[in-house]
Amino acid sequence: MRYLMKQKLVCWGDDFAIKNEAGEDVFFVDGKAFSLGDKLSFRDMQRNELAFIRQKLLSWGPTYEITRKGELAAVVKKHLFTLFRCKFTVDVPGPDDLEAAGSFLDMEYTFTRAGERVAEVSKRWFTWADTYGVDIAEGEDDVLLLASTVVIDMVCHADNKR
Repeated sequence: MRYLMKQKLVCWGDDFAIKNEAGEDVFFVDGKAFSLGDKLSFRDMQRNELAFIRQKLLSWGPTYEITRKGELAAVVKKHLFTLFRCKFTVDVPGPDDLEAAGSFLDMEYTFTRAGERVAEVSKRWFTWADTYGVDIAEGEDDVLLLASTVVIDMVCHADNKR
């Protein structure tokens, strides 16, 4: 499934609108303004919370938790010491961890699990600032991958937004 993700430029907090490939609004991310650390609510268009993203403040390097119904779904962490390329780990309960690698400044990167591509993020087709496509393989957890993409955007482009 392909999604178009766009950060809203005029808002309190980090807010994102997410459309499907038909151009229909399917999700939105509501950033909580004036909170200690980043906190965002990932919702469907009926305003049901599907995931909650929270920055862990006392951690070594940028680290975020994604929860669903109060249960930990994943921990997204930026690798601090990598040569030549930036990497993120999406640590999920069990053996199915994901890794994101590529050019995060250009928003051109891939999510993989055990070396297999599960999603690709690309800005190359869009000229608007803070707009990019997310192509997710069938059978994958779209909400988890989109929420992880939001985290990576916030970590890699924090200077542009604050």
